[in-house]
Amino acid sequence: MVSISIRHLSKRFGETIALDRVSIQIEAGEIFFLLGPSGCGKTTLLRHIAGFYTPDAGKILFETRDVTHMPAHLRNTAMMFQSYALWPHMTVAKNVAFGLEQRKLDATNIERRVTEALEMVRMRKLAHRRIHQLSGGQQQRVALARALVVRPDCLLLDEPLSNLDSRLRIDMRTEIRRICKEFGLTTIYVTHDQKEALAIADRLAILEEGKIVQIGTPRQVYSFPFTTRVAAFLGETNLVRGVIQGDGGQKNLWSVETEYGEFWARGTEKSWSPAPGERVTLSLRPECLRLADYKGARNTISGTLDHYVYLGDTAQYLISAHEGQQVRITELNPQARPPEAESELFAVIDPEDTLMLRR
Repeated sequence: MVSISIRHLSKRFGETIALDRVSIQIEAGEIFFLLGPSGCGKTTLLRHIAGFYTPDAGKILFETRDVTHMPAHLRNTAMMFQSYALWPHMTVAKNVAFGLEQRKLDATNIERRVTEALEMVRMRKLAHRRIHQLSGGQQQRVALARALVVRPDCLLLDEPLSNLDSRLRIDMRTEIRRICKEFGLTTIYVTHDQKEALAIADRLAILEEGKIVQIGTPRQVYSFPFTTRVAAFLGETNLVRGVIQGDGGQKNLWSVETEYGEFWARGTEKSWSPAPGERVTLSLRPECLRLADYKGARNTISGTLDHYVYLGDTAQYLISAHEGQQVRITELNPQARPPEAESELFAVIDPEDTLMLRR
């Protein structure tokens, strides 16, 4: 495993700036996610680390080794693609052995390492099957074994679970994290799936238009987003405009006047102390809002029920609030009887869960 330093990396394709002075430090053995909407630059960055692209400016270091202009086959990385790219005419074992054969290892070593790799992904018993005889989840495991068998310094994953159904995706999240941690692999993983990132990552970076806008652990970025776009991208949220009135009477809390009334909120940036009159945006996560019997003095939204969906362990409410604006609420362990359509509802949120963001 290696640490990876990305320093001021820039790349332009014609008039499009794909990467704009991107800098990241990834620790040895860390599972690091690149997250963001389509076209944000995450796959471009991964392909630079793999050696498929050469940057216009900046450096990539593996430990202290400058690999910026080093060919891909000399970097000792392994990349797993969204399509898996398995050879359909070969058996599972031959697919996994392919990279070792290209490196001209002897047959005894190849057999031993293929067996070890298939054991890692729990596919040894299917070594002699053809690819078309496997399920999607099994094919994904074979692709992962093929990447692991070359014993890379760094494992690169580009949307590896996108072709699986929801149940398999959940199972493979656990498997990928287990394997990467068990073998101490430095792993860089590209996805647009927020739940994958939250479930697997040690840390993650959010990209927008070729720039890094926030880096942190999943909990840090989810609980302390720096911008409204980060808050809206990583999970669901309700965004409410407001104006700072002053401090909230408690440490790190601010009084914000909104169209729904007064809210006490906490800032997501420690160094930020907004002045009275400054315009801000509040982020109210649906799971942080809870139904109440009456309208409180602050941190409360009132409205009428537009839509209700029962999902067993949760229920989702869509209420029409001030001037018809819609607010989403997620209720855990929902009540036995849902409210009637167009009934009046009150939703309250704790000040600590009310996130104040720069507009």
